[in-house]
Parts: sequence; C-alpha cells; structure tokens
Amino acid sequence: MQKTRLLSFYAMLLAAAGMFWSGGSAYAADARLKEINSDPHTLRVAQEAGRRIAAFCANCHGNNGVSNLPEVPNLAGQNVDYLLEQTRKFGTGERKDPFMQGLIKALKEEEKIQLSLFYASQNPRPGKPNPASVEAGRLVFKKSCARCHGEKAHGNELIPRLASQHEEYLVMSVTRYRNKSGERQDPQMAAAVAPLKDADIKTVATYLSSLP
Repeated sequence: MQKTRLLSFYAMLLAAAGMFWSGGSAYAADARLKEINSDPHTLRVAQEAGRRIAAFCANCHGNNGVSNLPEVPNLAGQNVDYLLEQTRKFGTGERKDPFMQGLIKALKEEEKIQLSLFYASQNPRPGKPNPASVEAGRLVFKKSCARCHGEKAHGNELIPRLASQHEEYLVMSVTRYRNKSGERQDPQMAAAVAPLKDADIKTVATYLSSLP
C-alpha cells in the first residue's frame, strides 16, 4: 500500500513538472517573439532564416507559403502566434499527421519561431470564384464564423486567418470538425459547424478563398 502511494505521489510530481515545463516553454517562445519583433533588423534576420528553413516545406506549402496543392493549406499571411501554436500541437500529437509530426519534431524552438515569422510576412493570394457563390458564402460566414474569425476572416493570435485559404482545404477541414473524425479537435469549432450542410460548407469555403 505504501509503495502504491509513493508511486502515485511521484506521478503527481511528474505531471506537475510537465505542466510547468509546458507553460515555461510557451512563455519562452512568447518572450522570444517579442524580443525579435522589437528590433527591425533582428526581425529581418529571423525572417530570412525562416525562408531558408521553409525550403524543406516548399514542396507542399509553396515557396512563399502559397501552396500549389489545393488540399494543403496556404501559410502566407497566417498569424504568427497561431502558426507557433500549430507547430506545438503537431509536436505533441494533438494535431495528427505523421509527416508533419516528424518534420516539426526535427526543428529547434528557434527554427519554429523563424519559420512562423517568415510565413506570417508573406503575401496571401486570394482566388477568383463565382460572384453568386461568394455572396451565398458571405451570409453563411456572417452567421456562423465571423464572431470568432473576424469580419475580414483574418483571425487573431489564437484563431486562424481563413481569408485567401484554399477552397478545397477549407471544405476538408470544416467537414472534419463537423464529422468529429479525430483529425481536427476543437469543441467550439465542432459546435459552430455542426448545423452546416455540405452545400453551406462549400459556399463559405468559396467565399473565404476569395477574400484578400
């Protein structure tokens, strides 16, 4: 009985240490971001380093973060804090993709910051869909998405930019949230998209892909 209690106590200590380390790591990344952003020269150096690292990502995400593959997300113009949070989730397995998980684990913390700063600095490229589809999608977006993602769909530090994103990628992601397939997990997103029909998802994706 005494041994069991000791093991339980050690487990609690390890869990607490893990929580502290996770919080410390996030704090360190945030502090480093602020440090880099405070000096224009340091920021340019970090973005250029990120450009070199991004060469390993170009086959999927494009040279400047605009993907040539419709099922792969554009990263150009994405919020830097959001990008960093996604690298963390891939690293811990909260987001599931064997290739991405392996790639992220190979990067140092400083490289993740540099890569995120590079992609955030690049210019998005909106599509040119049918105007009728755009208007229908705008109404769906205003009703179901604008409260969190913003009127221009640019998101914020914790919520992703959706403007100029690939239509096919958006359809795939929203459908995964709605169907609770496990690849994307977020209770708030799942609740927001649960009422959407396939046609709604298609039209809102068309609208979002057209936004600058």
